[in-house]
Amino acid sequence: MSRLVAVSNRVSIPRRGTAPGGLAVGVLAAMQARGGLWFGWSGEVSDHGGAEPEIVSRNGISFATIDLDQAEFTRFLNGFSNGALWPTFHYFLETVNFSDEDYATYLEVNRRFASQLRPLLRDDDLLWVHDFHLIPLARALREQGVQQPAAFFLHVPFPHVEALRVLPVYGELVNALLTYDVLGFQTQTDVESFRSAVLQLHGPEALLPDGSVRAGERRVVLDAYPIGVDVDTIQREALESQGSDEVRRMTAGLLGRRLMIGVDRLDYSKGLVNRFRAYERFLETHPDNLGRITYMQLAPLSRTDLRAYSRIRRELEQTAGRINGRFAETDWTPIRYLNRNFPHEVLMGFLRAAQVGLVTPLRDGM
Repeated sequence: MSRLVAVSNRVSIPRRGTAPGGLAVGVLAAMQARGGLWFGWSGEVSDHGGAEPEIVSRNGISFATIDLDQAEFTRFLNGFSNGALWPTFHYFLETVNFSDEDYATYLEVNRRFASQLRPLLRDDDLLWVHDFHLIPLARALREQGVQQPAAFFLHVPFPHVEALRVLPVYGELVNALLTYDVLGFQTQTDVESFRSAVLQLHGPEALLPDGSVRAGERRVVLDAYPIGVDVDTIQREALESQGSDEVRRMTAGLLGRRLMIGVDRLDYSKGLVNRFRAYERFLETHPDNLGRITYMQLAPLSRTDLRAYSRIRRELEQTAGRINGRFAETDWTPIRYLNRNFPHEVLMGFLRAAQVGLVTPLRDGM
């Protein structure tokens, strides 16, 4: 059987007490089921960005990680990936910040990923590349002679071409995606949005009757493959964590009140300010619930050095403070707002203890 090689911007090596993000949870579950190699950024910024990958093996998975240097972190990650691609793909066009320098670094980091991954590959490997940070990776690999089959999965929405065109390099990005053999999206709407870009760039003859796309002499398969979760693991963690100190303390602190919970990375796409205001409206219009329900929002900090994220953090803190100041009693606080991570199993215990779970993104992929 061919080895599976997953490539993502960030690699999440399992460590006790850590809380990986959505992409990492999904990829890790697949790698644990199949085994293989997982390659990507270590999460560290150092002066040794060009050093050879560090490789560790655990439970049938080899984790190969590299560092970024400060310029790469600033321009590749915070600059083009999070400052231009993320808002464009989520339709927050007014916050897009594009620069030629950021895009040049984005391409250069993808070339470095390719050059450091190439020596680790076997002839029969299957490449599985993840998310918007690595759109040009297949092209960079092909330019370096790598011919193994390559699939790409996008964990966020793909915008219609009329939104995508806000990026001056949108044509280059679409053509880079067409270097892959298979393109996977979360929804059929995302598939159709990608087809709209292909139609504009290459005309109707590029859209084949079976739903695939013609790219020169090649045929690129594209479809919706929505990601799921490991239900058995979640059930086990939710049950086992009921005896943990964190879950017992949280439940005891409710004093018998019902719990409403939201768990989201702190990001302007998650609709958190709207959610806080909706809860305020709920308390206004249903005053019989005052003192009877507690809303706990877990929002770990992310991308704190980007202005848009600093702004959303301030707005959330101010909104939570205003709501608590307006409705709180001496023995009850309407909103418990925490900017911290909890281990995955603890989060499952919190969710199991809640009567209501809130998932209200303005636009999201997974």
